[in-house]
Amino acid sequence: MAIRKINCVWGLIFLSLIFVGESQNSKQFVETRNTQFVFNGSSFVFNGFNAYWMMMVAASDKSQMSKISNVFAQASAAGLNVCRIWAFSDGSDHLALQTSPGVYNENVFQALDFVVSEAGKYNAKLIMTLINNFKDFGGRLQYVQWARNASVQIKSDDDFYTNADIKGYYKNHVKKVLTRVNTITKIAYKDDPAIMAWELMNEPRCTDAANAKLLHGWIEEMGAYVKSIDNKHLLSIGMEGFYGDETPDRKQYNPGNYTVGTEFIKNHLVKEIDFTTIHAYPDSWLEGKSEKERKDFLQRWVDIHMNDSMIILKKPIIIEEFGRTINGNSVEYRDSFLSEVYSYIYEYAKNSSGGMAGGLVWQIMSEGMESYSDGLQIILSQSPSATKIMHDQSTRMVALEHPNNIE
Repeated sequence: MAIRKINCVWGLIFLSLIFVGESQNSKQFVETRNTQFVFNGSSFVFNGFNAYWMMMVAASDKSQMSKISNVFAQASAAGLNVCRIWAFSDGSDHLALQTSPGVYNENVFQALDFVVSEAGKYNAKLIMTLINNFKDFGGRLQYVQWARNASVQIKSDDDFYTNADIKGYYKNHVKKVLTRVNTITKIAYKDDPAIMAWELMNEPRCTDAANAKLLHGWIEEMGAYVKSIDNKHLLSIGMEGFYGDETPDRKQYNPGNYTVGTEFIKNHLVKEIDFTTIHAYPDSWLEGKSEKERKDFLQRWVDIHMNDSMIILKKPIIIEEFGRTINGNSVEYRDSFLSEVYSYIYEYAKNSSGGMAGGLVWQIMSEGMESYSDGLQIILSQSPSATKIMHDQSTRMVALEHPNNIE
């Protein structure tokens, strides 16, 4: 009887250690609680940046790897603590991660390992995108072409969302990336707390807006698939925020009232999707419009998505991409836009119980990266005014973080 009691006690101790371990482990990962991000027991709001280029630059030459470290160091100094990168590059290019379906360039993968390890070193959280909607760096069009090359019957590029072979290509890539064991840290990506979230696709769209249901079905299927492999990390779609025919009263908020086959509300209602995203490029979306018209659009754009995320979707929202070119314009023109977007983010984060969590400026680069320039790039070491604006935003966002009674 005494032996049995001792065994029971040791069993309870063992179970308690397991639960404590799981609780401590969960604190390492960014989570969501209703309309808030939570990290280490506190609300998590942030200021971040896009640097899609990191894997490719790190793979191009070992001498270029310092650019990744430099950007993380400069971003950290400015308080930028979330970074969005590509975890894909598809095609025959020497910097392609996936050279053909299921065939990977180990050198490029090791470059991605380096990026992930550097993020951890500088306490940055990564949002890692798994494919592109556009042809840049391969994307879904490359997947469709691979299927055509394999004599698969393809009717349109939107078959990406329904064709069994192509969906198999995508699932194989998801599994390959999520189960990758980092050659530097020795941690599987799916277990790495340096990663904040996976993203199904950069700016998913349909070639024909009438195929919106096909895209939605794909989001449901792939969302469930990602979570079946990795339920530690958050998941987003990667959407720009366009409304579709299922919410005709919302289409007026789209730039130019056009649709691209996405349904902001319906798509984000998928239970595996943890937070919502919008992008904001009023200059290119409203080309030829006045500055007042662009400002009015931006405010309406943020307001309606914040409202839908809080009230209907009950999920946190981030402005995942925003930027303004300085080609032909003054630095002040760019800086005023940054200040405006940051003001929206901060005011919403300050005045709501969750909801707006942060923004990711497009894009931060290092010195000597002219081939990646798109007119929107910001080199922190050469942009003192923008760096100060970002630093000030980071400081006031951090001040909003507070402990949550969630444990």
